Amino acid sequence: MTRITCAIDGGPSVVVAPRQLVIAGWAGRDRDEIEHHIAELAAIGVKRPSSVPCFYEVSPSLLTTDARIDVIGTQSSGEVEVVLLHDAEAGLLVGIGSDHTDRKVEGYDVAVSKQVCAKPLGATLWRYDEVAPHWDALIARSWCIDAAGERVRYQEGTLARLLPPQRLIGDAFGDAGLPVGAVLFCGTQSIIGKLSPSPAFEIELHDPVLDRSLRHRYAVDALAHVE
Repeated sequence: MTRITCAIDGGPSVVVAPRQLVIAGWAGRDRDEIEHHIAELAAIGVKRPSSVPCFYEVSPSLLTTDARIDVIGTQSSGEVEVVLLHDAEAGLLVGIGSDHTDRKVEGYDVAVSKQVCAKPLGATLWRYDEVAPHWDALIARSWCIDAAGERVRYQEGTLARLLPPQRLIGDAFGDAGLPVGAVLFCGTQSIIGKLSPSPAFEIELHDPVLDRSLRHRYAVDALAHVE
């Protein structure tokens, strides 16, 4: 079983032992924004989803706090997402993650594309109860980082643009709620510009009410793609 040591902001360390990892797709509140994201992906050949939101279950072993991930080729890119984790002792926790996805594979099978890349997670977490009252004010951001180290804003938006966490939990897991050991990626923001692979990716969840942020940066090592 995968085990990841994280730190609760202002509290103790916790060993996350994910038993289930689910990625929410097309999780926006605004239908026009959903259509915009569908159009972004349609431009690279991705078929429309059969329903929205939708949920992809992938291997929990993909979750990582490492500063580097390996991918095949240069056709993958990250997506900033808020992450919910249910720990047996610490309860419901909030993190920042990246649904790193192989865009070439996504063109013919979205579910498979989710499985072929690691899912980076920041090593610091918040308690859900601390941010639940002002959830919609939280801001998710990401940057592509080029070979020269230049940061280019890639995504930014408040969580008010995405479905509320309890709605996603209910849709994905039913009335019983998020099971202990489950990890849920809660959907992403529209990109600024176009889909862009990069040698490194940076993600942030900013809390303007409590004036704090969760951050994570990871490098993307492209392995040779042999046809």
